[in-house]
Amino acid sequence: MTYVIHAATGAQGAPVVAALVAAGKPVVALTRNTDAVVPGATVVAAGYSSTAELTRAYRDAEGVFVHLPMTSEEDRRAYARNIVAAVRAARPARVVFSTSGSSPDPAGDGRQGEPVESAASTLVRGLADSGVAHAVIAPTLYLENLLMPYVLDAVRERGVLPYPVRADFPVSWASHLDIADVAVALFDRPDVTGVVSVGQYPAITGPDLAEAFGARLGRDVVFEPITPEHFRTSVAPLIGEGPAADVAAIYESVGMLPDLSIAPEHSAQKLLGIAPRSTSQWLADIGL
Repeated sequence: MTYVIHAATGAQGAPVVAALVAAGKPVVALTRNTDAVVPGATVVAAGYSSTAELTRAYRDAEGVFVHLPMTSEEDRRAYARNIVAAVRAARPARVVFSTSGSSPDPAGDGRQGEPVESAASTLVRGLADSGVAHAVIAPTLYLENLLMPYVLDAVRERGVLPYPVRADFPVSWASHLDIADVAVALFDRPDVTGVVSVGQYPAITGPDLAEAFGARLGRDVVFEPITPEHFRTSVAPLIGEGPAADVAAIYESVGMLPDLSIAPEHSAQKLLGIAPRSTSQWLADIGL
């Protein structure tokens, strides 16, 4: 019985692979690169666009960790349908889906929802209807977003941390390392189902982030709120014009909310006893 990890060489999948390997679990690393080498894991080439490939990869799996790639929403919806079809056909013992911050109102409070036809909603509904044991990890914003060259270069060169949220906007930030910790725990906790929110609680603001960066780097750092459009132009060279526009639209929507805080009753802290890293601890763990 193995653990199948999607995008195993990527920013979200790699920490899950590493955590499972460290725990002595047998891991199948899914990747589109047939030449990839993933220490401690068996590499299998399988793409989101092939239900047959996914079905073969999922069959007899103890657990599957999946998240949707950053591409067009049309493609993401197609991938979600393929994943659900493969889960129904292969019947793995358990599926853990990370929404990657894209979530169909996980807290049930109506503030963080997406259109019912979104890819994340399609996958969540499909897993719920599949009859396969599953859990949904729901982070808000990733601390790794702050490592993008546009952001990190500004911190290092100008002592400014630019990001497209208000300075007084509280966010329950989480890291990919936190997601990995929760995913591994969920594989061992079939009693925990439904949505598990992951992030710092109480939520913190932009100036709190800047203070942590300043303390780590030994210099003054101030937070600089920027517009979603400004952010779009800065990240488009890295992720492409289409995904950058989608990201900007998300931040436009986020800007209309009072905060982006997790609900403590749905949190990993409450459901699993796992607290996410503080910003300072995360910076230390990644060796910045």
